[in-house]
Amino acid sequence: MSRRIRFQIAAATLGAVVSIGASSAFAQAAAPSRLRGQVVSVTGDTMVFHRADADDVTIEFRTDVPVGAVKNVRLADIKPGTFVGAASLPGADGRLTAREVLVFPESMRGANEGHYAWDLLPGSTMTNANVDTVVQANRGRELTMSYKGGSKTVLVPDNVPVVTFTEATRADVVAGRKAFIVAKANEPGRYTALRVIVEKDGVVPPM
Repeated sequence: MSRRIRFQIAAATLGAVVSIGASSAFAQAAAPSRLRGQVVSVTGDTMVFHRADADDVTIEFRTDVPVGAVKNVRLADIKPGTFVGAASLPGADGRLTAREVLVFPESMRGANEGHYAWDLLPGSTMTNANVDTVVQANRGRELTMSYKGGSKTVLVPDNVPVVTFTEATRADVVAGRKAFIVAKANEPGRYTALRVIVEKDGVVPPM
């Protein structure tokens, strides 16, 4: 994997925008936005983007913004020792059920390790951790995952998206493609893109 691709992947990682160890006030002030939706148009350095949960916004999309994509991998490919990120929702019994799983390349082991709140859905969490055990369950597989300071068990249903990073370029960011964008909010309805993970080969970023 090239140095450039490693940089793009690392920069676009789900939790890469979180400042671990920063003061609470600083983290809140500096935390970028995560935008999910569909590209409406790209004209020069300007993207019009339709947010899945809201309206259209305008995004400054400079030529140096890192662009990546994801590709599907099999749930069966997750073995003990794999480092993954799982966005999950707790059930009534407190058990976590994954809504998507990102398998990190080995070069990114330890990226934003931990368990913290996530904004995929109300009440969702993100767990970036090492898989210790994999147990076959009735509806999928249970992953016991450990991170510094704790561990979680996450049920991954068979129909949940399981992806890893792959290459993409600015040319892949076209009207009609779905995308996950990390951006800086400038003013209401206007953002500056920091990272873009775009739909490619029919695989929509599930994060």
